[in-house]
Amino acid sequence: MELLHKIVRGSGSLAQRETWGGDRCTLTLCPEGGEPVELEEVWMDISFDFYKADALFLNGYQSWTYSPERSTKQADKALRHVPKALDRRYGLSQYGDGWFDAPLSQKETRHGCKKGYTYAYARWGKQFHLFASLAEDTGFTRISFRPEENLVRFEKDCAGRVLRPGETYTALDLVFPVGDENEVFDAWFAAMGVKALPAVPKLGYSSWYNCYQNISEAQILRDLDGLHNLPVKPHIFQIDDGFEPFVGDWMTVNPEKFPNGIEPIIQKILDDGYQAGIWLAPFVAERDSVLYKEHPDWFQSRNGARVYAGSNWSGHYALDPYNPELRDYLRSSVQRYKDMGVTLFKLDFLYAACMSPRPDKTRGEIMADSMSFLRELVGDCEILACGVPLASAFGRVEYCRIGPDMSLDFDDKPWMRLLHNERPSTLHTQRNTLYRRQLDGRAFCNDPDVFRHREETTTLSDEQKHTLAIVNALFGSVLFSSDDFSQYDEKKRRLFAALCELQSAKVLSIDDGPRSGRLRTVIVTYRLNGEEKRLELRV
Repeated sequence: MELLHKIVRGSGSLAQRETWGGDRCTLTLCPEGGEPVELEEVWMDISFDFYKADALFLNGYQSWTYSPERSTKQADKALRHVPKALDRRYGLSQYGDGWFDAPLSQKETRHGCKKGYTYAYARWGKQFHLFASLAEDTGFTRISFRPEENLVRFEKDCAGRVLRPGETYTALDLVFPVGDENEVFDAWFAAMGVKALPAVPKLGYSSWYNCYQNISEAQILRDLDGLHNLPVKPHIFQIDDGFEPFVGDWMTVNPEKFPNGIEPIIQKILDDGYQAGIWLAPFVAERDSVLYKEHPDWFQSRNGARVYAGSNWSGHYALDPYNPELRDYLRSSVQRYKDMGVTLFKLDFLYAACMSPRPDKTRGEIMADSMSFLRELVGDCEILACGVPLASAFGRVEYCRIGPDMSLDFDDKPWMRLLHNERPSTLHTQRNTLYRRQLDGRAFCNDPDVFRHREETTTLSDEQKHTLAIVNALFGSVLFSSDDFSQYDEKKRRLFAALCELQSAKVLSIDDGPRSGRLRTVIVTYRLNGEEKRLELRV
């Protein structure tokens, strides 16, 4: 590899220091003279021969972003087909990077160009060539593969960042290890100095994929009682979205759904011997919330208007993670549930924290600060992060979602497939689980989202449900379901027990199998109870 091009542009004079050593390249910037400098763009191209690559991978912007292995010819067409009026109404681009980075052009996609963030690799059989950033806390690093030009481009998301006189800014810090899968990812995390927080695999229940927001005291207590029907006792019972009156109003619960409040339910969870978990979305509030109506100064602002973060609920807006009053409110909210006995917080829609960069902070800096704040907020309780740019969660949370939401249809509705890379999709979530597997145990414990065995309210076939459950058990460390376990017959109970056992398997190798239509076959060899086994998965 060699440096082909480098562009550093700003409003004034910058001293640049570029160092190459072994498989590492670092670019630091410092204003020259006594005036601040506003950065405009920083990017670097290096040469790379894609000719023999079997597969390419580029990590997506956040937890939900589709992140599969692709061939050199497969195009990245995210947000290419979304009408602008539809995007404005539903905020589809707000969930990913589409609102601050233009989609690839038709010419770029035709030539096989692909982009991602933080890390990427080209794979020849079992040999990996990793391209990874060590400096995401100073700003996100966009990586694009351009196979027809035989180059890799690294761009810093830093436009508008003002460097003060005397400030040294690490614009790019990149490593390029080559070797087998474990060698290259171990080398990257060693260079970052990041270790996963102490945590153990989780087995449990989440309320979301059964009733979604339509939960109630009676339904939660029914599903809690249903856990007694399982052959293996779960660790955790997590109450998801729907208990609060509106998203953002965390200090009260919906009195119609929970006439006795939520504290007696949490106490019942603890009395039954389970860890209690709760869902919060700390950096967004919906339009119908009291918070939205009474605290307009708590929100991020762009051109005098609140920053729209997406169309969930009554539409949700991004809160300012640096606002001191909001921080005090979140401290009180979290403490309220800690006092009830909650010890796991599923913190969702976290991408919203960094939607508005500041002159003194890039999006990556804001996201890193926000995750550090959440870590301080929950103390010695556990965090399950969701909807977050992944590098900002490295070493800061115990558990993290690495795929989009499950869909009740295998790949969601046909019209949804044209929309955005963060949409719910069972197909996408199991592929993300497979291809982000290297983060498990290095960055945090991977949460692949739930499996399901029930027949109601889903069009998934038995094979699709079975494959999803196996992928989650083999490649994730969080094995959750939203099924009503009281309805499990003996067959489902045996399947549940087998999945729990499979969660302790050690994956030895993964090999490519034949393609079958849209699906691809992977051959997994693993060791379980001292015995080596092999299976084929169509994902």
